[in-house]
Amino acid sequence: MLDLTGKGATTTCDGITRRDFLQAGTLSAIGLTLAQHQALLATSKGQTLNDQKSAIMIFNLGAPSQLDTWDPKPEAPREVRGPFKPIRTKSDEFEISEIFPLHAKVADKFSIVRSCNHTAAAVHDTGHQMMQTGRLFTGGVNTPHAGCALEFLKGRRNELPANVILPEPMGPTGGNIPHGQDAGFLGKANDPFVLNADPSVADFEVPDLRPPSSIGEARLQRRRRLRDIVDNTVKSFEASPNAELMDANFAAAYRLMTSTKAREAFDLSKEPLKVRERYGMTRFGQCCLLARRLVEAGVRFVTINTFITVFDEITWDIHGSKPFTSIEGMKNIVAPMYDQGYSALIEDLFQRGMLDDTLVCNLAEFGRTPKINPAGGRDHWPQCWSVYFAGGGVKGGRVVGKSDEIGAYPAERPVAPNEIVATIYKSLGLDLETHLPGPQSRPYPLVDFGTSAIDELFA
Repeated sequence: MLDLTGKGATTTCDGITRRDFLQAGTLSAIGLTLAQHQALLATSKGQTLNDQKSAIMIFNLGAPSQLDTWDPKPEAPREVRGPFKPIRTKSDEFEISEIFPLHAKVADKFSIVRSCNHTAAAVHDTGHQMMQTGRLFTGGVNTPHAGCALEFLKGRRNELPANVILPEPMGPTGGNIPHGQDAGFLGKANDPFVLNADPSVADFEVPDLRPPSSIGEARLQRRRRLRDIVDNTVKSFEASPNAELMDANFAAAYRLMTSTKAREAFDLSKEPLKVRERYGMTRFGQCCLLARRLVEAGVRFVTINTFITVFDEITWDIHGSKPFTSIEGMKNIVAPMYDQGYSALIEDLFQRGMLDDTLVCNLAEFGRTPKINPAGGRDHWPQCWSVYFAGGGVKGGRVVGKSDEIGAYPAERPVAPNEIVATIYKSLGLDLETHLPGPQSRPYPLVDFGTSAIDELFA
């Protein structure tokens, strides 16, 4: 039980206690959401001056086909190469699929890794774990998301969260196991702040930044009833080890909710309509714009889930048969909004002088089968796929690794998920020899022994 109504154990600089805050109707923000996402705001550590490095992780849930996107094979048989033609880009080193014409115009800013692979089960969830934490979860040990590890090691820069997920965490993808988007063994106190809202809707509002006055009387009464329940056990809570953490959570939640800087950072109405339209008035496009605003305001790490689940919407999961889409459906439904949002983000970061200090990595859990299936789609294939990086010290316009003639297996420089995560850490300036306080208080290496970043991206 979350007990947050002790007798005045915490008072803010405005003289407001935890009980006062609860009576304003904000228990859910403190105890049920923000406490789990914002405790590190009050206990940040390791921050250094002039620390400007940030990261935006775009996770392409559902897994794009490498052959129809970043690694076309125009000389392969039609059942392999698919329906799309390659187009020239602003890079002299690579071509990409014709479904991404705006990517082609910023190709000098990003570099592609075409030889990613893993040997775990070909299910979405395992790939999500490895590509966001660097490890497959085994033995009950859940390793932290890269953004959570960053926040634990460096803390927040200001009153904003250090680590944010947009628009919401990954939902069901079939495996019914963790996706790797939380703090794992670092504990709930180090979980990310989650938007839990669609920034493209007309009445977009961040739920956890709503002031007390916006909470209706019915909700207020529910909070008061819950307060009465909590009061029955408040004495035992105040004597528990969790009391100090809850006090920190309260202070962090209150600071965030009363922060003008935080409200402005999340307020997309501050952007000119022309800018919003450049990103695209889609959920993904507005998440890209919001990510730029958050990084600009001081957030260290932003994760954008291109999609939330493979079941309730058309995604990169192009099996062909219903409820999934076909390869052609990807071209008509998914690619346009994705192409617009990503290219606008890269151009905007570059024009604002932010790209050198902001890594933008576009990841996925696996690739797609080299041959098109009878339904007109492609199935799961972890043996080879492509990801790409821009900014944050990465040299653009390059290719690392090579797949074979049908995009089935790495032919040169195979890259494992732990190397992808190590590359993110390197861009952020973290020492790969760092250890985290792991299970049973044992030191746990940030990356596996011997893991290095993809140094070719930075050379």
